[in-house]
Amino acid sequence: MTSDRKAAIAAYKERKTVAGVFLIRCTGSPQKWVGQSPNLEKIQNRIWFSLRQGSHNCRSLQAAWTDHGPDSLTFEECERLEEEETPYIRDALLKERVQHWRSQLGAEAI
Repeated sequence: MTSDRKAAIAAYKERKTVAGVFLIRCTGSPQKWVGQSPNLEKIQNRIWFSLRQGSHNCRSLQAAWTDHGPDSLTFEECERLEEEETPYIRDALLKERVQHWRSQLGAEAI
C-alpha cells in the first residue's frame, strides 16, 4: 500500500462528522418532514436510497415519493450542532432541536 493511499485512508477515518436537524419538503403538496442525524452529510443519500427501494419506514414520505416523484422532494439543513464530546449529550440535544423545528415548521417526524 502506498503512503498516499495510507494517508488518504487515515484522513478519511479521522474526518469530523456534523450532527444536525434536516427538513424534507414536498413541492407537490404542503407536506414537510423533520429529522435528525449524527451525520448530516450522509443522511440524504440514505433516505433517498430507501425511498427508491420503496422501503422507507415513514409511510407518508414514501407515499409522497411515489405519488409526486423524486424531483418533488427537497432536502435542507435546518441546523448544525456544535461538536459534542459525548454521544449522549449530542443525542439529547438533537431530540430537543427536532421538537423545536417540528413545531416551528408544522412538520411530521421522520
